[in-house]
Amino acid sequence: MEDSVEVILQHKSCKLSYHTQEKPLVTAASGALLVGVYGLWSLFALPGFRKVPICLKVPYLPSSRTQTQNVMKLLHGRAGCLADLGSGDGRLVFAATVEGFQCTGFEINSILTGYARMEVLGRKLEKELPDEARVIACRFPFPDWTPTVTEGEGLDQTWAYDMNALRKLSTQATVR
Repeated sequence: MEDSVEVILQHKSCKLSYHTQEKPLVTAASGALLVGVYGLWSLFALPGFRKVPICLKVPYLPSSRTQTQNVMKLLHGRAGCLADLGSGDGRLVFAATVEGFQCTGFEINSILTGYARMEVLGRKLEKELPDEARVIACRFPFPDWTPTVTEGEGLDQTWAYDMNALRKLSTQATVR
């Protein structure tokens, strides 16, 4: 007597044996699609879920409504210009414009993969911004700066850095 599993697998009318042979193109396309989605997720979204991104490379993660509200709380009582570095789809720029800020959004990569080097950017901002400027960072704080105030937690956390406070701290560190 033959093994029942072998009989089932050898029987030509069994749907189990024909399932992948009938539509190899659909099977291959499905596999390729899943591999592609996983690849994009691991490149762009996965680093955003880590507490500190690998090599401070920043993936595209759109601002949530809560994070935008946190930024607006940190800007409360201020007026003037706002530069959103890594503005992505411009959610923060639009929200701040409604509140009366003159806004400019900077997104250097058209496909929103913009890897940033925060230390270099921090030194540039320290040299070029006036004392009354406030820098707001979303999801990725400046590693060498001490925030003046923070708002929110987790992925919705935002950090505010007042340039005059940062300059005082760096002056005190130089004197010591």
